[in-house]
Formats: sequence, structure tokens, C-alpha cells
Amino acid sequence: MPVGDRLSPIERTWSAGWTAEMLPQPRDTLDRVIILGATPIGNLGDASGRLREALTTAPIIAAEDTRTARQLIRALGLEAQPQLVALHEHNEEAASPALVERARAEDVLVLTDAGMPTVSDPGFRLVQAAVAAGVAVTCLPGPSAVLTALALSGLPTDRFAFDGFLPRKAGERDRMLASVAREERTLVLFEAPHRLADSIEAIARAMPDRRIAVCRELTKRFEEVRRGTAAELVDWAKAGVKGEIVIVIEGAVPVLADLDAAVEQVLRLKAGGMRLKEAAAEVAEATGHPRNALYQAALANPTTA
Repeated sequence: MPVGDRLSPIERTWSAGWTAEMLPQPRDTLDRVIILGATPIGNLGDASGRLREALTTAPIIAAEDTRTARQLIRALGLEAQPQLVALHEHNEEAASPALVERARAEDVLVLTDAGMPTVSDPGFRLVQAAVAAGVAVTCLPGPSAVLTALALSGLPTDRFAFDGFLPRKAGERDRMLASVAREERTLVLFEAPHRLADSIEAIARAMPDRRIAVCRELTKRFEEVRRGTAAELVDWAKAGVKGEIVIVIEGAVPVLADLDAAVEQVLRLKAGGMRLKEAAAEVAEATGHPRNALYQAALANPTTA
């Protein structure tokens, strides 16, 4: 029998490269911290063992919505009676100093309604205040709508950017999308279901033929991922979509850093028989350089007849 078959589960874990230091470690009871706790984004089964322990032992919980925090404790079947304090976008700046001072004497667990605190959710200002005051901050990793959608999208995951919610107003949304249209990293965005169709149409205008994935109700019973170009998904979105929405957008084709190289490409196409305007348009589409800039530079080149 192979040696690996005689190993216990923990020993097999160690044999894969883990060490004893990676097992749960006891904390010094004098070491008080602010704890950022990632909560389930839909499926309660995603609540980690560390989160359950923190919910049970933390004397104070700073929650985006105290009612949601109570519901989570009950739903997980935990017997805990922590002090619940509201920490949301409207009071975070004012509430943070007092919470930081309390964290000098007792642990403060920070929760948002779903997912990781500070990521498009309250918690960032509290962490800033804690760092400035020299109070320790730690994190209980766990569910993240951003990473879950990115993993399911089928789009490149090696480099990505997260830009939170799209602007609500059409003009601001169009300007924002225009500003990121040449972003080469995969882009992750949040959107409300009642604005989804308008947003997908705006993406289609700003980034024609760009692949996207629309992920909704992640980890929940009716989880769904729709993939295609923005234009291909408009009719689906207009039919009505419910639930929490994450949009993942393919990055742009890399722009040539050297304009001269792009102009040379235009000139090669012209030398091959293509009209100058058509050559400039083709290279502009491929490189991201403005079509008119390429046309004027090629026109000024001495080799252009």
C-alpha cells in the first residue's frame, strides 16, 4: 500500500506542504483586535468555522445592519448575545474613533450584510482609524461576490480591477464606462437589477463586441451566469432580472505604447494596397490609438504619396 494511504487527513495535508504553524493558533487573551469577518453572500454553508467562533465569542459586533447580524447568528444556530453596534456608510466616520478605543480593551467583530467588510461596504474608515491609532486589525477570510463572479466568468483572472457600483445617472455611467474602455484588466462591477438593462446597453455602446459575464444570485438556489457580448445580453436583461448582480467585463486589447510603431503598421497596410483611412481605422481598433492621430501622422510621413 502506498505510504500516502496510511496517512491521516492532517498528515496528508502536511505532506502537501502545510506546517503546524498553519493550524489554528491560540491567541494571547491580552491581544485585542478589530476583526473583519466575511459573511455568506447567499449560502449559509459558506460561513467559516472561524466566523462561527468569532460570532460566539466576540463581546461586541459592529454591523452594517444589526438586524441582519442577529438573523445570521440565529440562522447559524449560535447561542451568543454580543453587544451590537451599527456601523454603516452614514455613521462610519463618526463611529470609528469610539470603536477603535473599545478595541484596545476587547475584540470588535466587524460584519457587513454579505461578503467582506471594506469591499464596497463599510469598514474601510474603521480600518484606517485603527491603523492610525496603532490598534491591530485581522481578517477572517471568506465569501466574496467579486472573486466568485470573477472565477465563474470564464474571463481572464490574472489581472482584474474592481470598480464597485456603476453610477446611477445615465450620463455619469457613460462617462465612467468611457474612462475604463481601454482598461486592459478584467473589470468587475456591481449593479442593481432594475438598472441592469440600461447598464448593459451602455457597456455595448462603450465597448462593442467586448465579452461580459452577468452573474446573479451567487451561491444561492437560483444562481445564474450569462455570458456573451453586451449586445447579445441586452434582450435577456430587458425581460427582467432579479437578485444581486455582478458584471464582469473582458479587458481591452493592449494598446501599443509606441505611437510610431502603430504609424508604421498603418504605412505597411497602405503599402499593401489598403486606403490610408481604412488602414488608420484598422490599426486604431487593434491598438487603441486614436484613428485621426494615426491618419494625420501617416499622412505627414514622407513616404506617403
